[in-house]
Amino acid sequence: MSQPLVGKIILITGGTNGIGKATALELASRGAELVLACRNLDAGEQVREEIRGITGRDAARVAHLDLSDLTSVQRCAESVVATTPGIDVLINNAGGIRRQRALTPQGLEETFAVNYLGHYALTRRLLSHLRRDPICRVINVSSIGHRFSRGIRWDDLAFERRWTPVEAYTHAKLAQVLFTRELARRHGPDGVIAHAVHPGFVHTNFYADADRAPVIGPVARLILRRFALSPEEGATTAIHLATSDQATSANGLYWSRGRPTRPARAARNPTSADRLWRISDQLIAQAEATLPSA
Repeated sequence: MSQPLVGKIILITGGTNGIGKATALELASRGAELVLACRNLDAGEQVREEIRGITGRDAARVAHLDLSDLTSVQRCAESVVATTPGIDVLINNAGGIRRQRALTPQGLEETFAVNYLGHYALTRRLLSHLRRDPICRVINVSSIGHRFSRGIRWDDLAFERRWTPVEAYTHAKLAQVLFTRELARRHGPDGVIAHAVHPGFVHTNFYADADRAPVIGPVARLILRRFALSPEEGATTAIHLATSDQATSANGLYWSRGRPTRPARAARNPTSADRLWRISDQLIAQAEATLPSA
């Protein structure tokens, strides 16, 4: 059974295209009020107007968020706290794969920051603002790619020794699933329901670089045309977790194809989940020590 969304406030990152946009449009059509946290404000305003056209009401606001910059994460969280009475559902959807290694303004590896640590920092800053009535929901849009990670690089989170786009991405997605597990363990008793979701192989801008690649481009286009889901299809599991009573009957699960499934062994290690949480707090504290005062 799905819960009514009228009066519910949902924050979604990366809601301007692909799965995130499809999720935002559907949730708004069901009555939710949305906060679109995105890097491109013009794109955010376009989606806001599209939502207004669909719903006939001003159902969304746009907040600037650059997940690669912890200053932006901090300011986004502060803005959300100041302008909303609370958040009922937090959907950490934004992400991507980089073609070259890059560092964030705080010196962190960018793939790790955008896909994992930025969302971790945003969630931690918003924890006290999540409305437990009696529960709130945190949905981390992850990937089956976490299964291909070799494990968390405890001594090389910045990938200084060896970096490849795929390895950096799968590493960040493993961190995301571990974070989901630990968030549920630590804050489940406080009313926080957290789940990770693999949306499926979805035809979005995420795969645009592969589509244009000179060697694998034709193969990528063939795979996308024949096997990829639409963004609307890819959004269904996250929407289910945001609205269904079933999502509240358990906590800290990894979902794929609309149902809970067993994640990789590395993602089920409670010691790793606890260690990652503590290291993430340390990384954020170190970075924020250098941030300018508000």
